[in-house]
Amino acid sequence: MIPGSDRDHPTFRHSFGFAIQGFRTALRTERNIHVMLGIGAVACVLAAVVGFDVASWAILLLCCGAVISAELLNTSIETVVDLVSPEYHPLAGRAKDISAAAVWVLCVFVGVVGVLLFAHALLG
Repeated sequence: MIPGSDRDHPTFRHSFGFAIQGFRTALRTERNIHVMLGIGAVACVLAAVVGFDVASWAILLLCCGAVISAELLNTSIETVVDLVSPEYHPLAGRAKDISAAAVWVLCVFVGVVGVLLFAHALLG
């Protein structure tokens, strides 16, 4: 497909299929996706146990979605960097490290949000 052109543009259905295919590929190849999905599942089970209200559920689910999305973006960036720079290059390494750092920063803040949500549910 030519950028900016409608010719040979996939249908919405096909685009959705490509997204599902990408998620499946990440599930098959990326350990961190499994870790993050597992932690998200544990957080959701605990939220059900402590009785989160609707707003807390919304925040929790948005946080889980943001972390998974960030990890998928990190994986795609690392894949493209590996494609264009198969041999080690300091700039390629820097790009991959910064991409991973973005996920790490998000996870730290999501962890803080999680502590606040659970503290509020348990103490408030």
